[in-house]
Amino acid sequence: MSKNILSDSSIKFFITVIGIVVVAAVLKELNHIFIPFVIAYFLFFLFSPLNAYFEKHKIPLFAVVIIDIFVMSIFFWGISSFIIGSFLRFGEETPAYFDKLNHIVSNTAVSLKIRDPFLRHFSIQRIISKIDYKLLAGGVFASTFNLLGNILFVLFFFIFIMTGHKTIYEAIKNRYVHNKVKPELKKLKKKYQTSTQDVNTDFNQWLNDKLNVERHEKETKLANTFKTITEQIQRYIILKIAVNLSAGVTVSIFLLIFGVDFPIIWGLLVFLFNFIPTIGSAFALVLPVVMVLLQFESVTFALIMALIIGAIQTLYFNLIETSLVGKRLNLNPLLILLSVLVWGYIWGVVGMLLAVPLTAIIKIIISNSDSKNMDFLSNLMSKN
Repeated sequence: MSKNILSDSSIKFFITVIGIVVVAAVLKELNHIFIPFVIAYFLFFLFSPLNAYFEKHKIPLFAVVIIDIFVMSIFFWGISSFIIGSFLRFGEETPAYFDKLNHIVSNTAVSLKIRDPFLRHFSIQRIISKIDYKLLAGGVFASTFNLLGNILFVLFFFIFIMTGHKTIYEAIKNRYVHNKVKPELKKLKKKYQTSTQDVNTDFNQWLNDKLNVERHEKETKLANTFKTITEQIQRYIILKIAVNLSAGVTVSIFLLIFGVDFPIIWGLLVFLFNFIPTIGSAFALVLPVVMVLLQFESVTFALIMALIIGAIQTLYFNLIETSLVGKRLNLNPLLILLSVLVWGYIWGVVGMLLAVPLTAIIKIIISNSDSKNMDFLSNLMSKN
């Protein structure tokens, strides 16, 4: 008997693993559909408080959708204009930095007694001149076209989610309540009918009351799950933006004090890259340090700036963010790193950006399950 139970458990385990692998493969293969859909749903959760306010004041749904899209358009237009303008100003100064880079590489090769003529007479301009600009332009055009297509896809999904979310919720609620409540009530009915010769009105009334109580408990639990998911996503996005923005502004101020060129750009990169947990901080550190090395041609000063930027990122993303965001999400740090790698493999950079909120949603769903195995997984995923 025990062998059969063990065999059944092993079969269920391997079926579950195979199912997870198949789901991951489908998500990776159909990323052009699932990524815009997930982003659109995150935007829906983010706009939920504003939309609830509009709904309370009897504003029509089509007007709410138009207002949401208008707010998103203004926000992304402002961000993109700022980023493009900053990098255009940076591009105007690149020839001077290319000369400094050539000088640093050549001097380093001479000091290390490297005889390779490529390094001794290093020229970044010569390397760039060999680039096939037609191919590069084609790649840029294709990337821009794909980006615009994805943005339109996100807006398309967002509109249909706005109009269809309640229907989806009701369908899940009916399915969840039916599966959870009906079997329990059938057991109760069978138990009490076998011990009672006459099924009287009092028994039927009691059974109906029991049905209503069970249904209400399950509906409340499901509603709380959706509410928790919405609140977690909203808090994560708002707090993450606040922490990243504070870190970016702090880095910009310090670089400005030390006279580093384009401090706003490097602060902007700190803001953007640190949406990718753990890995993003490394990129946000390396790029401004390279800029310091090119500008001042001093390894010592570059190391000092690396320590300062590293300390700022440690303060904001290891201490402040952990205390503000980590406690609310209650995710194991090792799980966060693994989720970044896994979602990065499935959906690339976008997967890394979405890794933490997606993992938080999975944990919330698992923690609301009655299964002991799911409870074990929830404990593994938790920070404490």
